[in-house]
Amino acid sequence: MKHSLFVADLHIGPERLQTTQIFEDFARRTASQAEALYILGDLFEYWAGDDDLTDPHHATVANALAELSRSGTAVFIMHGNRDFLMAGEFARTARARLIPDPILIDLYGTPTLLMHGDTLCTEDTAYLAFRARVRQAAWQMEFLARPLAERKAEIEALRQRSESDKQLKSIVEMDVHPDAVAAALREHGYPRLIHGHTHRPARHLHRVDGHDCERWVLDSWYDHGSYLRCDATGCTAIQI
Repeated sequence: MKHSLFVADLHIGPERLQTTQIFEDFARRTASQAEALYILGDLFEYWAGDDDLTDPHHATVANALAELSRSGTAVFIMHGNRDFLMAGEFARTARARLIPDPILIDLYGTPTLLMHGDTLCTEDTAYLAFRARVRQAAWQMEFLARPLAERKAEIEALRQRSESDKQLKSIVEMDVHPDAVAAALREHGYPRLIHGHTHRPARHLHRVDGHDCERWVLDSWYDHGSYLRCDATGCTAIQI
C-alpha cells in the first residue's frame, strides 16, 4: 500500500554517531519503500550554514538522503529550531525539497497540517522572541558572513545556555498550548496535525468548533529511532 513516513528531532551530530548509523539504515531499508519521507525539523543538532557541508559527518547524512531520493522516495525537509539555516546548497546535495512551516498537504485523502511544533509553545515567550530575531533575513545574512568556526563556537555557546535555561522552565512552558493548537487547526480547516519539537510522542484528539481533529506528536531520536507511517487507512507510530 502507498504510504509516507514522518520523522522529526533526530538531532544528528558528531557526538551521536549511533544515531547517524540508525538513520542511514532507516533510509536504506525502510524509507526507500515509501513514497515520501518528511523530516519535520531538527534533522541536525545544529546547522551553522551550508558551507559546513564539507564536514564528513554532514556529508554522510546528505549523501544518505540523496541515495534515498535516487531510489524513488521524495524527500521533504522542514526547518527546526536547531537547523533553520539549512538552505539551497544542502537541499541540492541531499536531493531534497525544503518545505515551509506550516504546510497543509493532502495525505491520501486526509488534509494534514505539518509543523515543526515550536510555534505552538506559546508560553515560552523568551524562545519565541529569540526565534523571531534569528529568522529575520538581515540577522541570517550578518551571521552567515562570519567565519564558520566563529559561527559554530557561538552556536555551541547558545546550546549550552539553552540546556541551562531548560532547567528553569516548567513543563507547561515547553509543551504546546491547547489554544495555539486549536488556532492552527481552525486556520487550516480542521485537518489532522503532525508535528515534533516537544519530544513527547503521543496521539491526541482535539474537539475544535465541533470538529474532531487528530494530532500526532513525533518522537525524538535521542534514545532510539522512530517514525510515523501514514497511508489511506490512517497513521501508526513505529519504533525502530
